[in-house]
Amino acid sequence: MRARIDISELEAETKIRAKYLRALENEEWDLLPGPTYVKSFLRSYADALGLDGRLLVEEYKMRHEGLSEGELQPITPRRQRDRRRRRGSGAGRDIFVAVVFVAIVGGLIALGQLGDDDGDGSTGPVRTQTTVERAATGKTPAATKRKAKPKPTRVTLTLLATGPVYVCLRARDRVLIPAQTLPAGRKAGPFRAKRFTMTLGNSNVRMRVNGKLREVAPSSSAIGYVLDRKGRRSLPAGRLPTCGA
Repeated sequence: MRARIDISELEAETKIRAKYLRALENEEWDLLPGPTYVKSFLRSYADALGLDGRLLVEEYKMRHEGLSEGELQPITPRRQRDRRRRRGSGAGRDIFVAVVFVAIVGGLIALGQLGDDDGDGSTGPVRTQTTVERAATGKTPAATKRKAKPKPTRVTLTLLATGPVYVCLRARDRVLIPAQTLPAGRKAGPFRAKRFTMTLGNSNVRMRVNGKLREVAPSSSAIGYVLDRKGRRSLPAGRLPTCGA
């Protein structure tokens, strides 16, 4: 009545006939089929109303059936019993975790003692072998496997004029730039050869050698260079190449 629930609604929800629900409300136990049905109806009816069905059943048994010596226990709400059960299970779990932890620590200590009793104090064959390899080769295993990249046998050269500049460029007997003046912004190349020799009228030029930019030292007179895989070297004034006929 406080929840304003009609008896017909409870009948549909619990599948218990309305006359039995009224008998439960009025404690008319003689109108019910028997003690087993009474306890089952009490549980279903209590669950539908949000009550503690177990508590109601225990109260019914105490008043109308009588309890055996094993059942003479204080009636406690379900929540308290569940809480006690959880506490008991939690304590058992903590004890189990503590036992496992102690067993693991003991195993590690035992393994450490066995390792110390090997006699030579070594920490394992793999580490010893690695140390021997490094001492013999002077290199780490990874460094031993890496191979040095082969040096390029040819030189790639590109010239970029930053201002008007006279250029004579040769690759041994081949004339690549035949003694001509390159205007500012003109790009010549790329050229590929084992060895280049050149004469520059001034320093208004930039070189890109094997992808790397090389500046030309400031000069107002002619400059000579030789380029090969060893690098770039300056030529003395008396050995500047010429590209004339």
